[in-house]
Amino acid sequence: MRMFLHSWIGSFAIVLFITACTSSPNVPVDAPSSGAIGGSGSMKPYQINGKWYYPSEVAVGTQESGLASWYGPDFHGRTTSNGESYNMHAKTAAHKTLPMNTIVKVTNQNNGLSTVVRINDRGPFVEGRVIDLSQTGAQEIDMIKTGTAPVVLEVLGFNGVISNDSVPSLPQVVVQTQEFPIGKVQSSMPLGRFLVQIGAFRREQGAQTFKNANSHFTPYTAIVREFELGGAPIYRVMLSGFNSADEARDFISSHPQLKGAFTIAE
Repeated sequence: MRMFLHSWIGSFAIVLFITACTSSPNVPVDAPSSGAIGGSGSMKPYQINGKWYYPSEVAVGTQESGLASWYGPDFHGRTTSNGESYNMHAKTAAHKTLPMNTIVKVTNQNNGLSTVVRINDRGPFVEGRVIDLSQTGAQEIDMIKTGTAPVVLEVLGFNGVISNDSVPSLPQVVVQTQEFPIGKVQSSMPLGRFLVQIGAFRREQGAQTFKNANSHFTPYTAIVREFELGGAPIYRVMLSGFNSADEARDFISSHPQLKGAFTIAE
């Protein structure tokens, strides 16, 4: 069984640096805040028990293996990570990084039984477990009594729709009952752009100077964006051109001189 998440755990604003009107060094001006792991997209990185989870691009046909668990009556009616009310009788599930409303087939490797579920929650946050099924999903692959089972996941579609290309992979019962619509869907679910913030300044001139001094990180491009903080403008210097959260994190770890740098997903 897993725990629901009702408050925001994790934020992109890890450390901002601000340069005062003088030539004094940067000093931190804010820290991580809290809020819900939610929203219909729910593709932003989030933190649970000190560990960061990074949703990543996924394609129809992608497979993953591990242990499945399930959650039922104790959580019935509670709010899931995408804002829905959990219904233990619906065919839904929790996954740590798949986009919300991804459709996946889950096959119990112990007995060959399969179920098809829609991702609407985050979890399970237990080592080795890859998916938390609703009670109905668990019943369909006969794992209620055992509590967990080794499974293989296969991505069938996105936004609540099963891809036409996935029909051969569907259990016959899904085709017969038409529980999920089948149609043409995009072949993959990209996350969008990733940037790394490397500094923030109250004075635009300071931001531009810092940007110019950090324009050598090819193939990435240094840019300046204006935001508001505390009722006054703040100019954030970012590097753009990262294709994934992992790429951005690897860049940060390999450039320790960029103290306080952090990843932003658009």
